[in-house]
Amino acid sequence: MAHEDHDAIYDLLAARGVSRRDFLAYCGSIAALLGLSEAYVPQIAAAVNRGARLKPAIWLNGGACTGCTEAIAQADSPDVATIVLEILSLDFIETLSMAQGEDALAAAEAVFEEPGYILIYEGSVMKGFDGNALRIGGITGLEELEHAAPNAAAIVAVGSCAVDGGFVMARPNPADATGVSMYLQEKGIDTPVVNLPTCPVNPEWVVAILVDVLLLGTLETGAILDKLDRHGRPKYIFGQTIHDNCPRRGHFENGNFVYEFGTEQEALGYCLYPVGCKGPQTYTNCPIVRWNRRASWCVEAGSPCIGCGSLDWVDVGAPFLNRHRDLPLPEVGNTQPNTIAGVVAGIAAAGLAVHAVGMKATGRTSGGAPYEEMKERDKKRMKKGGGE
Repeated sequence: MAHEDHDAIYDLLAARGVSRRDFLAYCGSIAALLGLSEAYVPQIAAAVNRGARLKPAIWLNGGACTGCTEAIAQADSPDVATIVLEILSLDFIETLSMAQGEDALAAAEAVFEEPGYILIYEGSVMKGFDGNALRIGGITGLEELEHAAPNAAAIVAVGSCAVDGGFVMARPNPADATGVSMYLQEKGIDTPVVNLPTCPVNPEWVVAILVDVLLLGTLETGAILDKLDRHGRPKYIFGQTIHDNCPRRGHFENGNFVYEFGTEQEALGYCLYPVGCKGPQTYTNCPIVRWNRRASWCVEAGSPCIGCGSLDWVDVGAPFLNRHRDLPLPEVGNTQPNTIAGVVAGIAAAGLAVHAVGMKATGRTSGGAPYEEMKERDKKRMKKGGGE
């Protein structure tokens, strides 16, 4: 990287209150997140600096609360991740666009005409009402995605809604919401999709993927596909459960649990498993990367993990503060498994009681059943000294 390139990026960082040491430390964290050694830090720093002259990135919004945009923007106190995203030539982002109307759409269209850009998609794909559940600039959200996806070098689906429909897809799913990769498969569009669930997405994960895909060349070599699990999630982010790295795991092993909020056990920081923590079945590295400039994360802040890094997590995980998910029963509605178990146990107990009453009424419990006479072969053995 040329000296003037160093000056360009460091001047920009300095203007935003970030020192060179902070930036290089951040590049080191990205290297660690990607499973690389510290030797790659200069390469990542150089790659970030080259970002504005490489493939542009476009950010589109489907059916979403814009929580992922909020996580990225952090307008009041921008961190290194935010600045790096700005450096990486994020040419268009619908929610934060300064242009309006046709001017904003024209900016995106100019990028769509040149194949090779990175498409970042936030929110669910809403198929309901013939796609009219979401309309953008006179067209449906489905038409926008189908127009943008084919020429993209890769698509990064950020947040649970973009991955599998998230909250928007929760029962009864009136908008017929689904995830990006699921919809593109229906339409036969084979652009590679990298899924980054959780609600909202972690900004550092987005930076890591853009550095990996956009700047380090793993897309061109196909190496990025080897780094994804069967759900299209990066293994280096979603390869371990929250329980594996949870700071409260020692309490789990020792049997120290919180059974009710507001108790002494909660104040002592005991394990939250009985009050609904989904950490053992949720695969993310939240305890390591954490959130808000690595300040904290859900469990450290006192909340059970609600499993937002899993697929179909809303319907499967709700109610979030219960140990078990609700089971939908016809004519009954959603019911907890322990309620069902209690009803079944009650029916079994009632059946045993009725059986006992019947036995008593028929006299079968008074004298007992008659003993069977000794079999002939046993009598012969007795006569031959075979013992009692």
